[in-house]
Amino acid sequence: MAIPHIPCLRLGDPYVSLNQIEVNDYRDGAVKATVSQVNAGVIRRDLERMDEARAALCKFSTAELIAIGAKAGEIFLNGEVQIGVDGETQSPGQYIETLSSTSGLPHVMVKRNMDKIHYALTHMDVVLNGLTRGIDPAILDAGVGEQFGTQVCFYPTSKALGLVMPSNSPAVNSLWLPAVALKTPIIMKPGRDEPWTPIRLIQSFIQAGCPKEAFGFYPTDYEGAADILNRCGRALIFGDKSTTDQYANNPAIQIHGPGWSKILIGDDEIENWRDYIDLIAGSIADNGGRSCVNASAVVVPKYGREIADALGQKLGPVKPTTVDDPEAKLSGFANPKMGEWIDGAIDADLEEAGCEEMTAKYREGDRKVVTDGGTYLRPTIVYCESFEHPLSNREFLCPYASVVEVPQAEMLNQIGESLVVTAITNNEAFQANLLASPLIERLNLGPISTMKISWDQPHEGNMFEFLYKRRSIGMAA
Repeated sequence: MAIPHIPCLRLGDPYVSLNQIEVNDYRDGAVKATVSQVNAGVIRRDLERMDEARAALCKFSTAELIAIGAKAGEIFLNGEVQIGVDGETQSPGQYIETLSSTSGLPHVMVKRNMDKIHYALTHMDVVLNGLTRGIDPAILDAGVGEQFGTQVCFYPTSKALGLVMPSNSPAVNSLWLPAVALKTPIIMKPGRDEPWTPIRLIQSFIQAGCPKEAFGFYPTDYEGAADILNRCGRALIFGDKSTTDQYANNPAIQIHGPGWSKILIGDDEIENWRDYIDLIAGSIADNGGRSCVNASAVVVPKYGREIADALGQKLGPVKPTTVDDPEAKLSGFANPKMGEWIDGAIDADLEEAGCEEMTAKYREGDRKVVTDGGTYLRPTIVYCESFEHPLSNREFLCPYASVVEVPQAEMLNQIGESLVVTAITNNEAFQANLLASPLIERLNLGPISTMKISWDQPHEGNMFEFLYKRRSIGMAA
């Protein structure tokens, strides 16, 4: 297959820029694609045409767009789609192999992420029913109607949804999919090393019959990304804390940063901790530890060192394998310097008293491994004596977690904001306190992996409530 050139899409129309960047294999630097990169001026001009883009979507009913999305899901998973400006197509197998080669994800993880995206697209009726709390889609089409015996009216909050996407995990693209059924055009800056999933999704939608005008695909620089965030009316940003903090007080921008997801074990279940080691290990290490819903801390009232040691014994021996190994558990770093930085940051903080790494004695070698040209970090479990230690509430782009002992009565005062909390307890009073906590986005009561999400119950922001507002309305008899 020739090296494809991925163009910018301006309201669905391919646009080849003189400014182009390369997307490279993370192992040997081989060029896998060239990508057109546009400046902020192009994005600003196209944003003036969003009425045209929304009008193209509004020619379809919500039910029709749901059906188109389901067809797009089948194409995404199983079909050939056009990705290059010269008509180059991409099969599912080529997508898996190419994405793996530029992101570091092994094939098996790419396939799992594909399945998640496919499920979201083919179950969009269920997703929207959960997001809207059962509103009849026909009401969204008309803008007004009767629901539960009451006149309701909804109006869009923006002309487009801006997206500044990451490169760490393909499944994060699932978060914007409901916007299409909600008749909101997409203006996207793809991740530097991961244009593959966005362009495959967009082309799958278009091939399924969605109007091309609904999609803007803009590889761009910092200024262009800022315009996408600030000029679309509503936007999503993905990134680390330093990136997302500058938008923390802007309600028009939904932040998807570190998750700081956690597992808590209550006093009533702590004696049974051995029963949950597999669940905890999976929450930490599934998807290569790259997801915001991966557990990065385990909080227990006692047996902290023993639990950390058991996790170290289970995860410490995990090592890199070939990218096509169906049992692969680790991802390589598209940017080797990121792996080097994480490795150094962990070692530096381990020098501070009150913390011990529990995986080192089980892994037979260094944490950082370079193999077949790729840089990998093997799992790291640390035992921290308290949440005051700098490694107690950290999140890294690899299988990493701290185990911290905290009395049950103090857990909610110490854990801080958490995207997902799995609370293993049957104590009704403790459960009630967890349910009332404003610090927890998604709460799992019982032994449920932090990685398990329900598409009809958003774990980080409600896309419908983000893109639509309810208006008070009076109508003459």
